[in-house]
Amino acid sequence: MTEMFDTRKDQAATWFRSLRDQIVAAFEALEDSQTTGPFADLPPGRFEVTETTRAEDGGGGIMSVMRGGRLFEKVGVNWSAVHGTLAPRAVAAMAARKDIPGMAEDPRFWASGISLVAHMRNPHTPAVHMNTRMFWTPHAWWFGGGSDLNPCIEVAEDTAFFHNVLKDHCDKHDTTYYPRFKEWADEYFYVPHRGRARGVGGIFYDDLCTGDWAKDFAFTQDVGRAFLPAFTGVTEKNRDATWTEADKEKQLIHRGLYAEYNLVYDRGTKFGLETGHNADAVLMSLPPEAKWT
Repeated sequence: MTEMFDTRKDQAATWFRSLRDQIVAAFEALEDSQTTGPFADLPPGRFEVTETTRAEDGGGGIMSVMRGGRLFEKVGVNWSAVHGTLAPRAVAAMAARKDIPGMAEDPRFWASGISLVAHMRNPHTPAVHMNTRMFWTPHAWWFGGGSDLNPCIEVAEDTAFFHNVLKDHCDKHDTTYYPRFKEWADEYFYVPHRGRARGVGGIFYDDLCTGDWAKDFAFTQDVGRAFLPAFTGVTEKNRDATWTEADKEKQLIHRGLYAEYNLVYDRGTKFGLETGHNADAVLMSLPPEAKWT
């Protein structure tokens, strides 16, 4: 069993790394093709790549951040594969949402995934988040992930397009997945202290373990594959739209909402900090500028 899961861990980590490479290349190509607009005279943005390590135990990853591009104001695409022993606080947090017998006595873990957040120059081009991951312990394994769109100026046509791409990829695996995971996203990406969602949703799932590892991995791969067509479709439609100072003000205030959610509620942020991963990589999701009223 251990040898089998060692192979599966390698498969998953390799896939997440390859998805990271595809997205980085696609985003740099978008920068190259942005030849109009107020930032067209800038050099096309490029990712600064930094290897990351955990403070304790083992593993690490790659933090890739682009700042000040023609199209992207700030975007991070991170990949990691980490392992070690969960601290008591992390074990308690996991036990509060998932019953894993024996976890307290043997808190070893392994996790790998990709995490992405993009904040755009143009207020008409929505910010976006995506991640997919696999988590393993000696007692259980599961997949999680999803993606969601975060416009400061909502356009019903863009929301429908983004969701339809996600639905098409979900339906290939199980027609119940999209409605279930859309509802989960609506609940998860909600900001209680503001009484509103942080964006127009998408899909979100966690603890996915049907007992068929290959099936669950295949679905998680398609969640990753759905991202580029869903996001680039909306981006290419809106990236040359003109904007006003009032539009920019809306964007900065919406970024404040995004920052509040990630710092107060986001499960991935909490897990990354509690397990000693590189703090800069964990917090790369924060916008370059934000405002609060």
